[in-house]
Amino acid sequence: MRAGLAVVDMAFRTALLLGFASILALVIVRVGADWLDGLDPFSAAGRSPLRPRQFAARSLVLDVIRQALLALLVLAAARILTGPDVRRTLALTAPDGSGLRSRPLAWLLVAWPVAHIAWVTGTGEAFGVPVARNATLSPTLHEAGTVLWLVNVVLLAPVAEELLMRGLVFARGLRGAGPGLTVATTALLFSAAHVSEFGLARPVSLLPLALVLGWLRWRTARLWPCIVLHAWSNLCMVAWMLSPVG
Repeated sequence: MRAGLAVVDMAFRTALLLGFASILALVIVRVGADWLDGLDPFSAAGRSPLRPRQFAARSLVLDVIRQALLALLVLAAARILTGPDVRRTLALTAPDGSGLRSRPLAWLLVAWPVAHIAWVTGTGEAFGVPVARNATLSPTLHEAGTVLWLVNVVLLAPVAEELLMRGLVFARGLRGAGPGLTVATTALLFSAAHVSEFGLARPVSLLPLALVLGWLRWRTARLWPCIVLHAWSNLCMVAWMLSPVG
């Protein structure tokens, strides 16, 4: 019973924080972009379909703001729930004697991109949405937009998502579900949060990463290794996709 309640609690907190961050970001982008375009965000008068460049810019800014808001909401929730000891709650500091030796971590960072890329490309083929190399970014993005996109993928998203999943939600899960069930639950929630227009292809492709991140969080009792591995995994995947077929 206690483990079941802990799983429900983890799912509820994940949905609540992700949903609130997404809705708030959508409102901010809608109102702000309309204001910059000289439109009334609360009126349909004078509206026309967004041009490709406008749509790409709004989509990018929406995701950036959502990730930033998510990180802030997690920090605020941790402060409300646990008081001033936010760093320990989110595993930004660890108890003495905990952790994993640097050599296994280094080997994980070296080996993981190969395994991750192989799994992602394999699941893409299995679901009929192959992940191609020599990909190109949207031509509607300016140089600044490309840089912002890269910062979001490699920095903002790993930090925000790890603060939520392997930080706050993981800490709450350990209290009632134990490490094994917490690792599995956070992995499933993390994967489910990435459902897209491609259906289950992306969630399935991210499940091994989520499990490894959960194991790393439990084994090290620290969040920083999870953020580093998540960011490194994203960077390697992007580099592989953008690299020319040789």
